[in-house]
Amino acid sequence: MGTATILVVDDERKIRDLVRSYLEREGYSVLVADTGQRALETVERAHPDLLVLDLMLPDLTGEEIARNVRSHSDLPIIMLTAKAGEDDRVAGLRQGADDYLVKPFSPRELVARVDAVLRRAGGGATPSTMSFDENRLVIDREAREVAIDGEPVELTRSEFDLLHALATRPGRVFSRYELVTKVQGYDYEGYERTIDAHVKNLRRKLGDDPRHPRYVLTVTGVGYKFGVKPDA
Repeated sequence: MGTATILVVDDERKIRDLVRSYLEREGYSVLVADTGQRALETVERAHPDLLVLDLMLPDLTGEEIARNVRSHSDLPIIMLTAKAGEDDRVAGLRQGADDYLVKPFSPRELVARVDAVLRRAGGGATPSTMSFDENRLVIDREAREVAIDGEPVELTRSEFDLLHALATRPGRVFSRYELVTKVQGYDYEGYERTIDAHVKNLRRKLGDDPRHPRYVLTVTGVGYKFGVKPDA
């Protein structure tokens, strides 16, 4: 369905892992948080495209988080809860939720709802194959393949995820933290500087001049951006 980034907030690890595996299988980038405070920090730092939010968390309620997010953002929210009553569902929707799913739920149904909410929000759908530079650079998301001038480029998983994240939003500047979460799926302490190593390897494999790169551009003091628009 695309390369949107989904933040999954639930204090039960089994649920986080299950939801994450289903969403990643559909091509989404997934971040996770186990508390309300970590959820708010991740929303602020990583700017996900959709929030899957459990209402029962150890520190903040889902309603509190939704109110906080809604005070400054129109980030789509799907609420998860064990409360099945109509009043509970209505209350959740009134707090700004775009959809509501009662536990236990089908992971496949959750994925379908994520797809639907993102379509309504106008995000999440990107073509499987993208080409740049008059078809010189081709990136195939579903096959996880990259080619330069028709020749395949061998990339590691992290290198492909990094390139694809940048290429889907040409001109958009990503901080190292954002790229870490898109590549790793979570904030891995100490990993941010290795993004530089991935970029160095990417440029070498793409034949991108490190002094005057065309594809992966450095934005001093911030991070990186993709410098070429997709072919029409």
